[in-house]
Amino acid sequence: MGPAQPPPPPPAGQEGSPGSDASSLDLPPNVAAAIACLPLVGGIIFYILEKRNGFVRFYAMQSIIFGGAWFLFNIVSTVVHTVFGAIPAIGGILVFFWAIIAALIQIAFIVFWIIATVKAFTGVRWDIPYIGPMARKQVEGRPLV
Repeated sequence: MGPAQPPPPPPAGQEGSPGSDASSLDLPPNVAAAIACLPLVGGIIFYILEKRNGFVRFYAMQSIIFGGAWFLFNIVSTVVHTVFGAIPAIGGILVFFWAIIAALIQIAFIVFWIIATVKAFTGVRWDIPYIGPMARKQVEGRPLV
């Protein structure tokens, strides 16, 4: 037999696959990443617990940023609703239209959350628009312990 050959590099696009790093947890990486998609809380828990797997840490950080944006939107929406409601004569109309807009935005948040969870569970690294690149920058910019 000849000298031992190093293993081939992963195929293009597979560098972030769930099995590429050993996990710190007793869960398969795709399951841990899917649970980490629970906005804000799931992300914080898994970002703290997972020390080695970049796939899980990415989804955890994306969940933290996404959950923070969702929480912030709810605060802003409540303030806007209150301010619009205080306007005499047209306040009711503004509140009505704001409620429709806010409901559509809430549905968009839920759709993005479901897509991210399904993608994580199937082992695909998917960036939520605008949020994913921020999460990737945070995760790749910090050394893993």
